[in-house]
Amino acid sequence: MKRVRCPKCDGYITFDETKYVDGQSLIFVCQQCKKQFSIRIGKSKVVPPRKEEKLDESAAKEAFGSISVIENVFGFKQVLPLSEGDNVIGRRCVGTSINVPIETSDMSMDRRHCIINIKRNKQGGLVYTLRDAPSLTGTFLNNEILQDKDRVRIEDGAIITIGATTFILRAADAGEE
Repeated sequence: MKRVRCPKCDGYITFDETKYVDGQSLIFVCQQCKKQFSIRIGKSKVVPPRKEEKLDESAAKEAFGSISVIENVFGFKQVLPLSEGDNVIGRRCVGTSINVPIETSDMSMDRRHCIINIKRNKQGGLVYTLRDAPSLTGTFLNNEILQDKDRVRIEDGAIITIGATTFILRAADAGEE
């Protein structure tokens, strides 16, 4: 069984891909928003969907690091790159603009849950700071909840939990500039 995402409302439609041949076009009508859209069965010539990507943490670590979302019942493993400045992390949702959206069905994760700030210190090294956005369920660093005004410096390998979802900070390599 395969799932496709509606381009309008982000709802999922499930279908049995074994009943169709490569190159065949299928037309779907979303049950939620009634939008009609089509897909082509077979190998894509463009970038593969996230779930089928080979997740390469080393490629995302190059610039400013990344977060590795651990697979759980609400979502699949994801590696999301970080950028310099504030990285607002939360649940991916139509209409919410955040720069690190996590694809999940975890409703205990806010749309804007926590923020990882990345800046350079005087020696040129990267400094990572974590804070709550604020969120309804709180942000946990190594199983310790952050208070509303807390700004905590974090390092490579820090384990952060937002809602029922956990991710690990992968800092950029210290030797690269």
